[in-house]
Amino acid sequence: MFVHVRLLNGFSKSLLYQWPDTLPNPRVGTVVHVPIRTATARAIVIGINYEHFLEHNFKIKSVLSCLLFPDDPLYYPFITKLAHYYSTDPIQLIHLPMDAQRIRKSITSRTTYTAHGSDTLPQLTSEQQHVASFMLKALESPTFCPTLLHGVTGSGKTEIYKHLAHAAIKQNNTVILLLPEVTLALRITDIMRQQLPASITVHSFHCQTTMHEKRALWHRITHHEPTLIIGVHMPIMLPIAHLGLIIIDEEHEVGYQEKKHPKINSKDAALMRAHMLNIPILLGSATPSIASLYNVKKRGWHFFQLTQRFAGAFATVSTVLLSEHKEQRRNFWISKELERGIADCLARREQAIIFINRRGYSFFVQCTACNTVINCSNCSVSLTLHDNNILACHYCGLHMAQPTLCPECRYADKPFAKKGIGTQQVVTIIQKLFPRARIGRADMDTTSKKKVWQETLHNFQQGTLDILVGTQTIAKGFHFPNVTLVGIVWADLNLHFPVYNASETCLQQLIQVAGRAGRQHHNSRVIVQTMTDHPIFAYINEIDYLRFYTNEIAARTTTGYPPIKRLVEVELKHTDETIVEQEAHQVAAYLRTTLPSNSSTILGPARPPVHMIQKIHFRKIYIKTDTLEHVLTVCNQLTSATTSPYTSSIFFTPNPTA
Repeated sequence: MFVHVRLLNGFSKSLLYQWPDTLPNPRVGTVVHVPIRTATARAIVIGINYEHFLEHNFKIKSVLSCLLFPDDPLYYPFITKLAHYYSTDPIQLIHLPMDAQRIRKSITSRTTYTAHGSDTLPQLTSEQQHVASFMLKALESPTFCPTLLHGVTGSGKTEIYKHLAHAAIKQNNTVILLLPEVTLALRITDIMRQQLPASITVHSFHCQTTMHEKRALWHRITHHEPTLIIGVHMPIMLPIAHLGLIIIDEEHEVGYQEKKHPKINSKDAALMRAHMLNIPILLGSATPSIASLYNVKKRGWHFFQLTQRFAGAFATVSTVLLSEHKEQRRNFWISKELERGIADCLARREQAIIFINRRGYSFFVQCTACNTVINCSNCSVSLTLHDNNILACHYCGLHMAQPTLCPECRYADKPFAKKGIGTQQVVTIIQKLFPRARIGRADMDTTSKKKVWQETLHNFQQGTLDILVGTQTIAKGFHFPNVTLVGIVWADLNLHFPVYNASETCLQQLIQVAGRAGRQHHNSRVIVQTMTDHPIFAYINEIDYLRFYTNEIAARTTTGYPPIKRLVEVELKHTDETIVEQEAHQVAAYLRTTLPSNSSTILGPARPPVHMIQKIHFRKIYIKTDTLEHVLTVCNQLTSATTSPYTSSIFFTPNPTA
């Protein structure tokens, strides 16, 4: 017997090996050790051949051993199907936690992460129990039943997740719980470990998971020990023998799509895997995506709502135009209404969250003599001003001191103008307005430092901070009982981005951050500051969110954007801008002649707003289509290394979220 294998180190060609009689029969997806010259390597079986290769002038080496691997017969078919969907190599998607030798060494000293809570879970409300009862039936008789849970902020969606995870693990099944950000995954992991019964083992699996915990997790899944696995992208790519339930919290979030190619969307991958395994999947959000609501109405998804908060009450929402009464306030960015709101909040010894979805001090600096904006030398973006007069690029990480002379006109008599505002400047402004206030900051600069972020979060939850200024990191999932004021500094900041779903993502973000107020109080406020008025501000009261869906889906029906039609992003990259421009036009022309015009529309090519990162130039083409099947076939042909006539790298992303 012979097997065809692919090396897990990324080698592109398949290799042939003899299968020894001493090993159990192979199957596609078995992971093995094979000899490569004088070394050994890990490989995955991609095909089995029972014929004898009698005529050959080379020696066919034998597989050395099988690696300890979960008994998951659908793992490699899932990886292969997902790779076809994203026009990429399946081997790129296989990321095992560590090699078997290190696993065996770690077993004797491994750490297990068992929950320390009570053996009984709190009783659910009638609304919560209605959802849980439906999902429990789906667990008892496993079936693919995608279920959308629209639960207002503070309604106790996490309590339902706990009950379902407990029930699935009691049935000897593993559960995956996905969150859109690592900071939120860390927080939910702590909550689950503290509050689930002691019989439940909880593991995290993401970029901040320690190697020791990865080994412990790998041991559990290779020995078929049920566990709750929490993460962002990585858990759904694990081989798991008895996966019984997938839960996706904050299902609307664009963070589920990887930022680097292939831009795998973990939510789409989870739906694909649940369908292949025929198991239930629950998607929860206070602001469900337009696509998921459309699937409820048109494609038979199940739908439940939690309309009541577990405690507290919805905040009163008011909107303030920053363009009005500018002369009456001490700082342009803090309206009189927000200033009074902060003062009242501090006087009552309550807490406030101030939201601005930009980090740094100012968006950019501009010469007041010649209007030159200081840009990154590697990327087509302006440098953001941070504290201590440091200019930084948020794409490539370039840092430099703010120059004293304009690099263009060399004029030094006029100062640079600081345009826009970020979290650092908001902290400075509020500190001047309220010198005694204790202020913390939560943005990428702070949350990427695990200890700093945990300390800030702890201090805010314990009440040793009065005000937390932050970006979207604080807009979802966190429960701050003493927050009675949320101030949104610049609500329409992301509303005018050139993407079809700008209104949707902006409103979702505003509702999520507004939902941090009033978790334990009946008198709380949300003050929304905006440069321009816009219809979406009428829906920030989250009770009205479904009315927004009605208006938005009508607009997308008219324009033919998702979920009415499918969208595919084609991105070309090259170090030479001339080449990428030329080949982008060639690819667009090829797509127009290959895809049927009655079901597909080609948009572009176009130079995106950020068209160069680290001196790599970009061009984008979009395909609007009725069905993805034929488009994916064409995309896979275009990216084939053996047939592609293009020197540019070409990437395809179905259903891009941003």
